[in-house]
Amino acid sequence: MIRPLILTLALFIGLTNSQLSHQVETIHSMSGLPASLVGKFREPINFQQGPNGDYYVFDRRANSVYHIGSSQKLTQIVEIGPEENRLLNASSFDIGPEGRFVVSDAPNGRERVQIFESNGTRVGGFYLPGRVKPKFTYGGVVLTGVGSLQFTGQSILMNQPELGGLVTEFSINGHPFRTFGVLRRTGQESDRDVHLALNSGLPLVDPQGGYYFVFQSGIPIFRKYDKFGTLLFERHIEGPELDPVVATIPTIWPKRTGKTGRELPLIPPTIQAATVDPRGNLWIALTVPYLYVYNSNGEKIRRIRLRGASLIKPISLSFSESEHLLVTPGCYEFKVW
Repeated sequence: MIRPLILTLALFIGLTNSQLSHQVETIHSMSGLPASLVGKFREPINFQQGPNGDYYVFDRRANSVYHIGSSQKLTQIVEIGPEENRLLNASSFDIGPEGRFVVSDAPNGRERVQIFESNGTRVGGFYLPGRVKPKFTYGGVVLTGVGSLQFTGQSILMNQPELGGLVTEFSINGHPFRTFGVLRRTGQESDRDVHLALNSGLPLVDPQGGYYFVFQSGIPIFRKYDKFGTLLFERHIEGPELDPVVATIPTIWPKRTGKTGRELPLIPPTIQAATVDPRGNLWIALTVPYLYVYNSNGEKIRRIRLRGASLIKPISLSFSESEHLLVTPGCYEFKVW
């Protein structure tokens, strides 16, 4: 009831949404998975709820997907391994609106996307062309390879800037049938690896229609596209919490050598995670323990800190069927409305 009360008082005294967004809210977790279950995971980097109400946890280090039903029983439904229906060097995960889920991994040096039923039965998959780049992670964020994906149920959205756009949409058979979103200018066009890395980010489906794209590295920016992939607007992500981060963004990046011997630039993220709520608002987790929330017009409407056992810096965000915010680490659940 605190948030509606603040809104009512703000309207009463004539505060605008912009003025209200300067108020920092601290929201405490209402529930989540029991600590006895969370302690069994090695690196739970994604916590989502399926349309049937059951919960799923993607444990990247264990290369596994777990199911938690109403009885709170933990079941490993996808296990480690290079074979089809298993995972090796897994990187990202998402549940579709009908309960199927997708996971990206990279067995034998090739990037793969697999599609599973809600019980963990594999129903399809495909390999991406070419060999996988050396895989780097930073603070839970995958900096190379398939760092994120969105499953619409009928197609899969990925950020593959090397294909010429910010968002590439694949059929469930692996056919890239459209690409949209012009790459932003970075000033690093002469160094292709740096230029592409600064165009890495999170493609997100807006349940109200269209798409968002949140750049994860370099100057923090997001864009909104309509359902045809036409740009509607671009906004800088700004705030006092981000000022020290933006001030220290370098112009030259060191390179790291992976197992293949190839050098790649190591560009730390400025944005940790993002999601879109059922109302079409964009939620962005910074690399400091704050969240910014933007409405469908691109206006910042909330600044939030999340607290579980302590202050949380989210590495993944998603919304439950009851519009509660699900967060890792910790597999917490927050009532945010």
